[in-house]
Amino acid sequence: MSEELLVQHCSPTLAGLKTANLFRCEYETEEELRDFLRMTNNRLSPKGIRAMPLRYGSGMALVYVFRPGHLEEDLTCDEARKLLEENGYFHYCDNLCDSPCGGLGRCLARLAMRLNEGNDFPHEIGIFLGYPPEDVRGFMDKKPCKCVGTWKVYGDEKSAREKFARFKKCSEIYCRLHMEGRPVEKLAVAQL
Repeated sequence: MSEELLVQHCSPTLAGLKTANLFRCEYETEEELRDFLRMTNNRLSPKGIRAMPLRYGSGMALVYVFRPGHLEEDLTCDEARKLLEENGYFHYCDNLCDSPCGGLGRCLARLAMRLNEGNDFPHEIGIFLGYPPEDVRGFMDKKPCKCVGTWKVYGDEKSAREKFARFKKCSEIYCRLHMEGRPVEKLAVAQL
């Protein structure tokens, strides 16, 4: 596992342009995986970024890198809440919170459970990656898409293409800067 993988796959999240990214990585031992995640969180949590495994086993991990503040905002959108409710995430927490499943931790635990239930990715994962809910819904309903980039677009194509271009440019710049010696915590932008 390496910092290079983190920069290569998560630059838009590090830059604050995207809620989250997800990537696969190999590891030798679970201790190595825990050490990598602990080190990553120690370096990035001051910037409002967290990393956690959503699925791991047999030397392969699916690592989720996210901005909790952005994710909480994404999960409270009406259409996102509806999609999550339809997929078993909703929890009535005595009206004490706005999260659809009783808190961010519970939502992420439910997502990890759904990922571990089978070989397929649960379609609602797009909500957790910051994709527009209308695009997640379009994918789930198997509608014809308008274009494909970081995700399949069913709604605002112009906005999505602009985001895809920003994500690509960000990744190119961050990978170059990292290769030139800039550490990941210096690349990460603090959450406002």
